[in-house]
Amino acid sequence: MDLPHSTILETRTLHWPDEAACAAFAAALAARPAIRDAFIELRGTLGAGKTTFARHLLRALGVQGRIKSPSYALLEPYELPGLAIAHLDFYRFDDPREWDDAGLRDTFAAPGLKLAEWPEHAAGALPPPDLRIELRIAGDTARDVVVSACSARGQELLG
Repeated sequence: MDLPHSTILETRTLHWPDEAACAAFAAALAARPAIRDAFIELRGTLGAGKTTFARHLLRALGVQGRIKSPSYALLEPYELPGLAIAHLDFYRFDDPREWDDAGLRDTFAAPGLKLAEWPEHAAGALPPPDLRIELRIAGDTARDVVVSACSARGQELLG
């Protein structure tokens, strides 16, 4: 997978044998104060679990009700007390310039958590992530996961 150049300060390789391990990692991440203004990239092939992870993280942060995939809408916003969340999916982008056309510069300039699936489709338009999570299918329910901190905030998230 071709990744844009970002400074990687720390990397951890994890194995999630099942979805419960994914949920546990999401809950641990949600408990870290640095999550409140982080930009997290979610990478992986179709079916690798990017949206599943995002749903677990959003639930752990306190989002109630239906959590929709942003695949068609591009952006699903969530508002919690003291926390704005933008869940984005760039899968349908054909050209990184669509990022500007969609008006997402304001979304990334505002405080809050940003989760981006398929960020490589907006390559060059997005700011550097704090945390990059790459999921790889390792069986029916298992995933191998590479988590890279690309900023001091990312390192805080890794703990």
